[in-house]
Amino acid sequence: MTTSPEATAVEGVDGDVLAGIYTTAVKIKLYDEKYRATMRAGKIGGMYYSPRGQEIIPSAISAVLAPEDYVLTIYRGVHDQIAKGVPLRTLTAEFFGRASGSCKGKGGPMHITDPSSGLIVTTGVVGSGMPIGVGVALSAHLRKSGQVTVVNFGDGASNIGAFHEALNLASVWNLPVVFVCQNNRYAEYTTLADGTSVERIADRGAAYSMRSIHVDGNDPEAMYGAARTAIDAARAGDGPTLVEAMTYRFFGHVMGDGMEYMPEEELRAAMEADPVVRMREKLLAAGHRSEAELTRVEDGLRAEIEDAFEYAMSQPMAEPEELTTDVYAEGAIR
Repeated sequence: MTTSPEATAVEGVDGDVLAGIYTTAVKIKLYDEKYRATMRAGKIGGMYYSPRGQEIIPSAISAVLAPEDYVLTIYRGVHDQIAKGVPLRTLTAEFFGRASGSCKGKGGPMHITDPSSGLIVTTGVVGSGMPIGVGVALSAHLRKSGQVTVVNFGDGASNIGAFHEALNLASVWNLPVVFVCQNNRYAEYTTLADGTSVERIADRGAAYSMRSIHVDGNDPEAMYGAARTAIDAARAGDGPTLVEAMTYRFFGHVMGDGMEYMPEEELRAAMEADPVVRMREKLLAAGHRSEAELTRVEDGLRAEIEDAFEYAMSQPMAEPEELTTDVYAEGAIR
């Protein structure tokens, strides 16, 4: 057991790996910008939870995961969904309640599920994904499939009973699961210090004899190193890891949040240190990619996102009858 070491940047991460992390991160950033602009224009309604500021965490994790591995996330998890590879067309259609969405329009933004990409479930109840993730990891363990499960949650969820129950069972059964706390320092509208009894959530792993890592989630090399350590250990049969990835969200808990509880200077400093912008600068400075190459990638992503939104807007809404399909089994129960 290792108790919450400070993960540092990994020297010599392959340039192509870093470029891949950047591509995923900028895809999340551009998708979020498009979604917020579309809502502000009054073209769509509903709930939306911006992931801006937290793009690097799932992007680095996805660079380590295999396609057949599993990811679970929460209702503030569009960045996790995109990083795991949920097709943008079906993802956006589901957000818009369209029949061609990944859940046929019934799930909406808080319940995205796409097993074909390994995105097992998005939960709408704080902390509820962790025990589900333990069950998913137990299945992989019993089947000896070699699959790893990553469960994403926020700092506030570490104060929920499900967090402690899940970590305890995962450790007892030595399961191939990685618990990723994306610590953006605010549990809805409450600061970390006002609702959490420890300075580092990673320190809680010690109570369950669990490998724990505290990492700057906005540092691509450090986050990649933490993900590699945790996922490789899980795949090798060395049990679970608790990763606390420090980050910051640029916008409120939900679209329309006035953000009065977030100090202006703190928010300004975080936005000036935008991790996606900084990563772009690092890629150029290290010579991993040229300005023309990055521009080409970004333009391609914008086109993909525009296509997804146009597709989703053109699709029919889910019919009322859809409410009762895929819910109950038909026929007598024997």
